[in-house]
Amino acid sequence: MTYTQSGEMIEQLMSQLFDMSGLAQMPEHGASAESVLAELAQRQARDPDFHANRLFGLVYQTERPELERVISQSNAMYLWGNALNILKFPNLTRLEFEVVSMVGDLLRLPQGGGGTMTSGGTESILMSMLVNRERAKARGIAKPQILAPYSAHPAYAKAAKLLDMEYVTFALDDDYRANVAEAKARVTPRTAVIVANAMSFPYSSVDPIPELAALAAEHGIGCHVDACIGGFVLPFIERLGYVVPPWDFRVPGVTEISADVHKYGYASKGSSVILHRDSDWVQHQFFMFSDWPAGLYGTPAVPGARPATSMATAWAVMKYLGVDGYTALMRQAMDTTIKIQEWIKAAPDLYIVGKPVGTTFAFGSRTLDIHRVGDGLSDKGWHLDRNAEPPSLHMMVSPGHRLVVDQFIADLQQAVTQSK
Repeated sequence: MTYTQSGEMIEQLMSQLFDMSGLAQMPEHGASAESVLAELAQRQARDPDFHANRLFGLVYQTERPELERVISQSNAMYLWGNALNILKFPNLTRLEFEVVSMVGDLLRLPQGGGGTMTSGGTESILMSMLVNRERAKARGIAKPQILAPYSAHPAYAKAAKLLDMEYVTFALDDDYRANVAEAKARVTPRTAVIVANAMSFPYSSVDPIPELAALAAEHGIGCHVDACIGGFVLPFIERLGYVVPPWDFRVPGVTEISADVHKYGYASKGSSVILHRDSDWVQHQFFMFSDWPAGLYGTPAVPGARPATSMATAWAVMKYLGVDGYTALMRQAMDTTIKIQEWIKAAPDLYIVGKPVGTTFAFGSRTLDIHRVGDGLSDKGWHLDRNAEPPSLHMMVSPGHRLVVDQFIADLQQAVTQSK
């Protein structure tokens, strides 16, 4: 698909999605609570059921009722909180600091490091790129570059657009990991940061982070490790004895790591953390302003008002599970992942893409239309994402999938047979 075709497709899609003519009007008179909640329930029922465990992405099911109770009740306790003013809600601020500290401990953040919570991986990436832009501008670089592997999340391109940076990608190797030689060839004096994946979204690959971080250090620039998925996977599979390539702050030259607590950290949506090896980098995240009638205004991220619920549930989940609880859940998720992968490896028409690490992976076919296989699975109520390069189906396996894995494999086998 050409860029022009892509632009036309996006324009067409946007016009359909945002055509709100005749969609709804503000009611003149309010409805009863019962009728409003009943209509919401009807609408929710038409979306995928979280507890059916048929979604392989977007949500992360544990099927642990006690854990869900902790999340629900902590969410309700902080439903009306606002993290905008740290002086008004000092104990809420303390929760955020403790979440950042616990994630830092998990990812081996050294003494003197720092960070903040954000609303998700995209905002964590945006804040990281802002920090690197400001540091590059302080060195006299007018339009800094982001250098990222082709497998990097689109949030980096989005950050480049929003922050007036240049987004530069480099090729992958045969295992769909970042090609270090290609990265070296594309570094320029305007490069502000080199991006590395741990684990990449399309392929679940862990890039050669020691080499990329060393390249960044050689040029005196940042190395951002995108562990939005892997941040709550890799530390625990390492404890289970799986081989994990070096990726966290134990690697010299890694300056920042983003990790989402609302993925395999199991907190409610809106919970992510951005960590910096040096706490003085964090100051570049802050926006401070006093030239208006109400005095000093400051925020550490994009929003002004920030929901307290994301901080409270992230804190509660990590305190409730601890290392042992997370490791037990990761054992369930990995056992299920391996069971599915072993069946795929034994199937003559399918193959695993690249060398995935952890609980996410993609699989394709050299003999079948794999997206047609995906359509067959969709007809049976399973929800898998599609990769374009190479054509493949993408899975993010959660602990809850242990309850349906045999049925999934049976339906996958039938979808493969039908696609022939």
